[in-house]
Amino acid sequence: MTDAKRITIKQLLDSLLAECVALGASDIHLAPGLIPHFRWQGEIRSATGRPVTSADDTRSMAAELLGRMFRHGKEVVDLDAVLAVRGSIDGAMSAQDGARFRFNVFSRQGEVSIALRHLENRFRTLEELGMPTSLYKLCDLRDGLVVISGPTGSGKSTTLATLLDRINRTRSGHIITIEDPIEYLHTSIRCVVNQRQIGLDAPSFNDALVDSLRQDPDTILVGEIRDLDTIRTAIVAAETGHLVFTTLHAGDCAGAVERLVSVFSANEQDGIRRQLSLVLRGIVAQNLLMADAADRPPRTARCVAASEILMVTPAVANLIATGKSAQIYSAMETGMGSDMQTLEQDLARLWMSGKISETVAVGMARNPAVLRERVALLRRDRVQPERESGGRNRR
Repeated sequence: MTDAKRITIKQLLDSLLAECVALGASDIHLAPGLIPHFRWQGEIRSATGRPVTSADDTRSMAAELLGRMFRHGKEVVDLDAVLAVRGSIDGAMSAQDGARFRFNVFSRQGEVSIALRHLENRFRTLEELGMPTSLYKLCDLRDGLVVISGPTGSGKSTTLATLLDRINRTRSGHIITIEDPIEYLHTSIRCVVNQRQIGLDAPSFNDALVDSLRQDPDTILVGEIRDLDTIRTAIVAAETGHLVFTTLHAGDCAGAVERLVSVFSANEQDGIRRQLSLVLRGIVAQNLLMADAADRPPRTARCVAASEILMVTPAVANLIATGKSAQIYSAMETGMGSDMQTLEQDLARLWMSGKISETVAVGMARNPAVLRERVALLRRDRVQPERESGGRNRR
């Protein structure tokens, strides 16, 4: 790419990033032969007044994004070579105004397309995320394993960033994050924070995690544990006095336990269950739901977090150790005093408070009949004080 061409591409990319921020859009989509598109308030819309993006432009912008991520703007990445091996590339970078973007460059029919996601430039509180503030207790732990699970796009990284920011502001220590890519940038406040990116600072999650144990950490964030070696090392790190946070693709808390165990061979699984029962401190399974209440216009739709929370009490630890994951839900339903909740309990709360519609709540519930039972209990608990108050007023 010539210097003149690179300057033009840089200007085009910067203007698109700036427009995304100014619009309050969440995503940018770039594809050969199409006008750039933004996702705004949940809808994909074409960028007004923008020309069609050529195949050469998308390829050049992809190279520019990778160059910014790896070498502060120098084009040193062989885009075609990387795409030939993986088919797509994840990354993150900062725009001129400091706005943070995550991107995915992917090949399609011999050409290159790009999807960019505008990330939050500040850390939200649990209240702002719609998550229980009791989760802050996880930030006070000195060791153990904490898992945030859920599907892609459910806000796992945002929740983790909130918890790490809490630790950074309330405790002294050394925080190491291992991510692919680095999404939220943490500035050292009370803690020393070192953030490492896979592919740039370390070849793999497991290599970086093994290295981190020699770097005097107090808290370790592993962006995702997806293979046997990384899970094993994370358990060892938690056993040896470190607080380990990680994410996992699992739909619920019991499923997260089984996902961690199932990676190991059959003859190892009993031992892994016992280890998990000792080091696992909590699992948060979360989903983002579209709040499509009947009185809300579609263009003002917003997302609401629904969560399932498992805190590992001695009773829960025993269920994990003995492979009785099916009984975990019963322990969660009776463990609200231990800050636990099932998905149906949270969906019932969101439905009753008007934050989501009945349709959304029933569609998300694993067991709609149980959900309706929880709603009936909430209605009864709400009506009872009103009746008692009315009786006193009449007397």
